[in-house]
Amino acid sequence: MRYAAWAIVVLGLCVAVPAQVEAQGDRQGRLVQLERNYPNPFNPETTIPFTLSEELWVNENPVVSLRIYNILVQLVAIPVLQGTGEKVAELELEWNGSGRFEAYWDGKILDSGREAASGVYVYQIIVNGRSAGSKKMTVIK
Repeated sequence: MRYAAWAIVVLGLCVAVPAQVEAQGDRQGRLVQLERNYPNPFNPETTIPFTLSEELWVNENPVVSLRIYNILVQLVAIPVLQGTGEKVAELELEWNGSGRFEAYWDGKILDSGREAASGVYVYQIIVNGRSAGSKKMTVIK
């Protein structure tokens, strides 16, 4: 009997933990909206729009990172925030009245300057050190 009670407790914990993690992810999803890049598919450049809720500016300016990876999960590029010319790598953003921003990728590989090969890439946004979403994009030559 004692082992059956432990099994019920363990199973109950396994079910409860993912629900709590999912709830935190839902909140982050409401605060950060990573949108589809356009055009998609593209050659050679694309724009990646994202929106940050005004709630993120309550205590301080949010720190945002946007990264592009290949299918081997290797960092390929860090896009530039349009209007600033700064790479979106640990960039502290200031409230612009709408929370909507756009990043630009010229389709070139980080450090080498070569154009990215045809294929599927993943872009990810990280806000205040926490992943807030990712999406796929396609380069076609």
